[in-house]
Amino acid sequence: MTDGTDRPHGPQPDPAPGSGGGYGYPQGRIPGGYGYPQPGQPAPDPASNPYQPEPAPAGGQGGFGPPQAQPPLGAEPVPSAPEAFSAAPQPDWQAMADRTEAQQRKRRLLTIGIGALVVALVAGGAAYFVLNGSDDPGKEPVTASSGSPSASGPADSADPKTPEDDSPTVPGEPNLLRDRSGKMGIALGPGASLGELAKRTEVRFKGTADSYAQGAEAAVDVSKSFTVSTRAYNVAETGSRMAVSQGDGDSYSFELGFEVVNGKKAWVFRVQTGDKGQAATAQQVVVDNVDTTRNWALLTGTYDAEKKTIALWVDDKQAGQAQVSGIWAGPGPLQLGRARHHGIWSAAWDGPLDHVRIFDRALGQEQITGLKNNKLDKKTRPTHSWLI
Repeated sequence: MTDGTDRPHGPQPDPAPGSGGGYGYPQGRIPGGYGYPQPGQPAPDPASNPYQPEPAPAGGQGGFGPPQAQPPLGAEPVPSAPEAFSAAPQPDWQAMADRTEAQQRKRRLLTIGIGALVVALVAGGAAYFVLNGSDDPGKEPVTASSGSPSASGPADSADPKTPEDDSPTVPGEPNLLRDRSGKMGIALGPGASLGELAKRTEVRFKGTADSYAQGAEAAVDVSKSFTVSTRAYNVAETGSRMAVSQGDGDSYSFELGFEVVNGKKAWVFRVQTGDKGQAATAQQVVVDNVDTTRNWALLTGTYDAEKKTIALWVDDKQAGQAQVSGIWAGPGPLQLGRARHHGIWSAAWDGPLDHVRIFDRALGQEQITGLKNNKLDKKTRPTHSWLI
């Protein structure tokens, strides 16, 4: 029988031993409400009733307490303030933008710096080229210090060099010209100096008595065939100016340079055929139909001992030749920038010289052309060479 609530009325059978009390109640009890005693058992002490809420701690709310506000159905629960998670840190957009801008500025400055360096290098190279001139001897400006144009030629194929050969002077001896083909140094006088240019070194003379360079000994055996050659740049307009000579005592054995002959400026190659430098015993070859002032010229004098002839070449053209009886062998050493006349030093050269070379044979047309172009064949090698 029910009372309309589906709950049974009247006595209900006890649960079977060992089974639960039904409806989730503890075993050994009947449904009588939370904590009510069984028949015949004393009532529990309310103070020890486990189902009573514990007293609230001071200053707080304990037990079941007043009902807490509940979130609407379906809404996500909002954690209370102590339990809420801290908000995730937001990026510092301004700092990031500043860093990006700084990096871009650094890249721009680096790009500008590299560009400026490239422009400076190009401009410096152009200025260096303008100041030092070209390699064409016929198109060279004159330097302010010595009147020398900035000339240079290609490497001499007949003079293979090692790295130490690049030095124009003897190591440790800045005033001693290095012999690139032999073992004879040439010492600079107090008035002579070296000039460094783009691809070469020249020795400069001032046209004064102390402006010369002297070898340690004779570089040429004038009793045999020989060739003497130098690239010369003459500043003087008058007088006698000898670029290369050999001799001592009373006179020269040979001399090569510039002189005014019969009122004309000329290149000259002259030898002494008799003892003590008598004028009547000198023999020469002269060329006066070329420009001899402020222009580079390759001057070459040759002596053929078999034919007893001397010849003068300007660049790679023979200017003329002359018959001689022989050459007087003066006792003195090789000289640059002066010659011995009547027992005194004279004919001081005014201007620079380079590519000074001595050969122990009389060169012909083919070899002279190779000498001018610095393309000598392997069989034509100088016995001495300086400032190459």
